[in-house]
Amino acid sequence: MTPADLSRTVLHAVRRAVDEDALRAPVPARVRVERTRPGGSGDYACAVALQLAGPAALPALEVARILRERVVAEPGVGRVEITGPGFLSFTLDAPAESDRAVLAAVREQGLAYGHGDALRDEIHQFHHAREVRAAVTAQAVFRLLVAQGARGRTTCEQAPDPDWVRLGVTVNAYGTPPTPLTEIRPVPAGLTAGELLERLGPDAARWGLLRAAGHDRAALGPELLVQGEANPLFRVRYAHARARALTRGAAALGFTAEAGAPTAHGESPAAHGESPTEPTATTAHDAAARPLLDLIADHPGVLLAGARHRAPDRVARQLEAVAHAFFDFHDSCPPLPAGDEKPSAAHRARLAIAEAAGTVLAGGLSLLGIRAPEHL
Repeated sequence: MTPADLSRTVLHAVRRAVDEDALRAPVPARVRVERTRPGGSGDYACAVALQLAGPAALPALEVARILRERVVAEPGVGRVEITGPGFLSFTLDAPAESDRAVLAAVREQGLAYGHGDALRDEIHQFHHAREVRAAVTAQAVFRLLVAQGARGRTTCEQAPDPDWVRLGVTVNAYGTPPTPLTEIRPVPAGLTAGELLERLGPDAARWGLLRAAGHDRAALGPELLVQGEANPLFRVRYAHARARALTRGAAALGFTAEAGAPTAHGESPAAHGESPTEPTATTAHDAAARPLLDLIADHPGVLLAGARHRAPDRVARQLEAVAHAFFDFHDSCPPLPAGDEKPSAAHRARLAIAEAAGTVLAGGLSLLGIRAPEHL
């Protein structure tokens, strides 16, 4: 069960309680769940009972009890506790089951993993100055919102710069009454889209314009073109390319990330004493997978937060974190066998994680309007 799944499960429990007249309160549009803070209980926590206590005219602890009864038996939920003044604390099923569900979701949804309809009732207009950073930011925020089900358009106070098209910017209209995006700190005076494109190219230019928070200065120096780990954009794109290379390498060795796939010699996992229901997403000796799996599971929440807060920089930082965790995992738990080693269930499990990371990186870059090369 992913955090998004858990949020929907709790919201469904609220609706059931209201429909059954156990609660008399308006059903919220969404329910927020967060990872439990250090020292807390369970994997995730939710304050919805405190939110509903006033409208329901009931103590928060009683609201929590009503909701707990309707959540505790849901698939994927191992334990539900009531803590503090009325928080619901959730312990999910065994990590392997939860991880397997996340990886299955990534495989099924592909580049759309993390997209949803949480903002389907929202309509936005982003009006911005005739300035390259404002235009690129407005377009990126628009993409994030559409990915969460919202509708809208972007407008500019004057006719757009023709070079914006090469940066992936489309302006629906101009000269309309302003409904400002947010305060976006412009690039240094006089720097045009054409000059940025000539200096950096479209991908590095977009990353430089979007990586910093809107009120911070955008870093647009030659370091964006450095082909090394000191350049975050390079690390993100190289991690994606490496994940795709692992898939190609596994295919050359005759195995895939799918459970029960044959080994390089065409034998079943059982022939080597392996369970055909594997892979489990992480094992005791693959502890390095945990940070990467957590980041993959958190990705839908990051995309939603980026849309709500109009902050594409949050997505860029998420991709950097995924890339960093991917390389730590890759180096500690190689997804491909070495030497005479035969492909095993562990390799298939690791490959599934690596492929999911590559998909998350490609999908996030796409939302930022940046290409994710298969080879780098």
